[in-house]
Amino acid sequence: MSQHPPRDKRDPLARRKDRHVPPGLRSSAMHAMSARAAAGCFVLQACQDCGAVTYPPRDACPRCWGELLWQDQARGALVLCETTIRATTDLYFRDHLPWRMGKLALDAGPTALAHLHADLKPGDRADMHLMLDKGGNAALFALPAGGRPDMDDHQWREFTVPVKDRIVLVSDARSAIGRAVVKALHSAGAGLIFAGMAPPSRAADLTDELSGLDRVQTLPFDITDSSLVAEGISKIAGPLDIVINTARFVRGGRNLVDQKRMMDIAVLGFMRLSAACAPLLAGRPAGAFVDLVSIQALAGEAGFAGYAAAEAARLSLLHSFRHDMRAQGVRVLSIFSGPSDDEDHQSVPPPKVAPSRLAREVVEALHMGRETTCVGEVASDAMERWLADPALFVREKNL
Repeated sequence: MSQHPPRDKRDPLARRKDRHVPPGLRSSAMHAMSARAAAGCFVLQACQDCGAVTYPPRDACPRCWGELLWQDQARGALVLCETTIRATTDLYFRDHLPWRMGKLALDAGPTALAHLHADLKPGDRADMHLMLDKGGNAALFALPAGGRPDMDDHQWREFTVPVKDRIVLVSDARSAIGRAVVKALHSAGAGLIFAGMAPPSRAADLTDELSGLDRVQTLPFDITDSSLVAEGISKIAGPLDIVINTARFVRGGRNLVDQKRMMDIAVLGFMRLSAACAPLLAGRPAGAFVDLVSIQALAGEAGFAGYAAAEAARLSLLHSFRHDMRAQGVRVLSIFSGPSDDEDHQSVPPPKVAPSRLAREVVEALHMGRETTCVGEVASDAMERWLADPALFVREKNL
């Protein structure tokens, strides 16, 4: 795989380059496709009467006017022809010319126009992906069939968040999950990782293995303290590409002190962190904010009511923050998981998610530009049931 080109040095006295996003007007059917693309699904509409698969999204079948439902489809396609756009009046695409488009015959049936990877040419087989552009809307992207795509293709990079050579902040690196995320980012080639460590310092910090990793710098950071957040951000003293919020506090029962602590971290802490980082991320060509959320945010659970309420409020704030940052071209990703195999869930029986697996999924979500990811069987099953029937899911959770 080729190396990333060196990053240009910016003149600090020059005017900052304006960042644009792709056009945002879409039909209701296209927004429905975008909602499914956010989870990494490749779906197209299929008619319930005649069985025809159609693209682009419509409100009724173009053949028989039957009802259309979203269904998973085969990803395979054949590249029929390609063209290169060299001039446009759109501000976003003017900054990224030349831009390749292709006409492809999908194995599912329709013929579609799609963004074309640089390694594809007419006659090649391709794998189709529904990606979200920087404006949060779904678009078809054709990748070479089989194998991992070259991440250096400039069009592909506009739909993803490269980790290699990027500057990353991990809000809480003391926890098992935070440490695993730092290690996964380091293995993925991140340029510099700021590992947040909440005061007070501990004797074990002197021999912490994270401190021995190159390109990793520990940083006093606590999202429950506004002054520490501001001080930590100021110590970065440079560009910031990716922020990963791993901070959480998990306790069961009805202890009010614990519940206040959970709210302070999940809700107020999120607000402090997002407010401090938003201006820095907005100026980056591929900025991203990643938040690790418990699947209990979807519905409260007896025994963990306070924690579920805090996570639900956190998820609501995350949705609003995603909307706010969309106009800036900043991606806001949510990683859902069930119980993790760490000290916070000692009393919870398996299945649990290993911190290392959760960390790998964080990096994978960034590489694929996936807005919503469920990690582990518990989270995937809960999300599927909640999407199918929210009222039934809430009832079953508390029988």
